[in-house]
Amino acid sequence: MSKLDRYLLRDFVQSFLATLIVLLVVSVGGVLVDILGNIADGRLPARLLFSQLGLQFIVYMPLILPLALMLGLLLATARLYRDSEMAVLTAIGVGPKRLLRPVLMIVLPVVGLIGLCSLWLGPWADRTGEQMIEDANRSLVMAGLEAGKFTPLPNGGVVYLSSVSPDGTRLGRVFLQREREGQIEVMSAERGRMFFEGDRQRYLELEAGHQIEGPAGAGLDYKLMTFARNDVALPDGAITRDKDDPELLPTTRLFGDERPEAQAQLHSRITPPLIALAFALMTLPLARSSPRQQRYGRMMLAFLAYLVGMNLMFIGTGWIADGKLPGSVGLWWLSLPLLGLALWMYFRDGKLSRPRRTA
Repeated sequence: MSKLDRYLLRDFVQSFLATLIVLLVVSVGGVLVDILGNIADGRLPARLLFSQLGLQFIVYMPLILPLALMLGLLLATARLYRDSEMAVLTAIGVGPKRLLRPVLMIVLPVVGLIGLCSLWLGPWADRTGEQMIEDANRSLVMAGLEAGKFTPLPNGGVVYLSSVSPDGTRLGRVFLQREREGQIEVMSAERGRMFFEGDRQRYLELEAGHQIEGPAGAGLDYKLMTFARNDVALPDGAITRDKDDPELLPTTRLFGDERPEAQAQLHSRITPPLIALAFALMTLPLARSSPRQQRYGRMMLAFLAYLVGMNLMFIGTGWIADGKLPGSVGLWWLSLPLLGLALWMYFRDGKLSRPRRTA
């Protein structure tokens, strides 16, 4: 590798990594709000916070990496024009075609990583996250109820368990205190278990116990009851998707699935690497600027082009899922013309137009 290639590659990589870190920091807010909302409502145990956050980042990588790659290359190339380094390179005979090698040294590995996340790692992370949530919904241990410890309930109150079965569904000697409608309830039971009604409604079944109920404020109107069974509602579990949901299926299984939703999901996984390659090739022509032009005048234009391309991808995916577009057409109408435009812009960059003939 020549000194020029090493210099440009180092500049491209540093700019790409800096842009990626900024985008990840900005993106963490939206993902974190959704997860914390489920934890606050009691649908998701707090111990799954970091695992769900990491898995969601893998799912969103095919959308974050193309933007980071495009903006990073734009910033690095615009700096070359700003510092007149590109003018020096042009003066010694280094044109856009010669710059293709250092550009591809960073573009091809990143595009490969985008394809890996889009086709394999993203669906795997989605399936793993759904399985962890489903296990947490059906296990008292994952829900945060531990033996020998007073555990606050998300909907108010506290519970104490003397023992929990290994599978987290049955428990022994339960103490529960909660406040509801201005009344304090204290329950103790010899044993209990968790059961479901429907897909998300969870209940704690207490057997062979006593219940004391009285006013939360002043007053002596207390009641003592003995019960053979008493059901206590727990917070509903988080919403989980079906096992045959196309978003959770591996990419290899989508090729033989004739459902419109499956075909839409397949094309939505194939398109991000192609769009990333197209926008990466557009960065050199878009970053070109004259000495008196604004430094980053075309960066907003490139960002708007990325938003339009991604919105068209989402719209086209919806059309395929709704049956408005056949699966054979897919999203090729978007990715292939975009690649052709990027190649034309790249190899047309730097060429002088022919002078007009005068009469």
